Amino acid sequence: MAIKVKKCKLEHSRALQQIGYETFNETFKHQNSPENMEAYLEKAFHLEQIEKEVANTSSHFFLVYVDNEVAGYLKVNTDDAQSEEMGDESLEIERIYIKNKFQKLGLGTYLLHHAIDMAMEHHKKKIWLGVWEKNEHALAFYKKMGFVQTGAHAFYMGDEEQVDFIMVKTLV
Repeated sequence: MAIKVKKCKLEHSRALQQIGYETFNETFKHQNSPENMEAYLEKAFHLEQIEKEVANTSSHFFLVYVDNEVAGYLKVNTDDAQSEEMGDESLEIERIYIKNKFQKLGLGTYLLHHAIDMAMEHHKKKIWLGVWEKNEHALAFYKKMGFVQTGAHAFYMGDEEQVDFIMVKTLV
């Protein structure tokens, strides 16, 4: 199994749109109404929205490939692109998503380490993320990887307010 990570540029926007839509839908469609899923997916993965995010120099997208097939992606934010005020010494992992057929191959860990390496290269002291309170698999994964819950914030899935736990890992 050959794993590669590629930093995304504007020309990767359609691939990001497709993988983002597919993985978010696979992960959350069973726990949300079809109307709220559709509203969120249309907003978050609209091509213009993806292009705007890719063009932001404080946001970074990476596609992960397994044997030359797109298997998932990573989005990290620094500075003013972070979705919460966490300061200049922090890097946010906004998204790590892996297609269902590539789950359990260690790709989430691989992408997490990629984000940590990036944080260290940029002299960040913390790495943080938000995880839906009902996403037990992700919560367990991040706890195992050394993240601790430090707070919570609202997240809207369509018109439904949900809660994301804020989890932080201090880097040495």
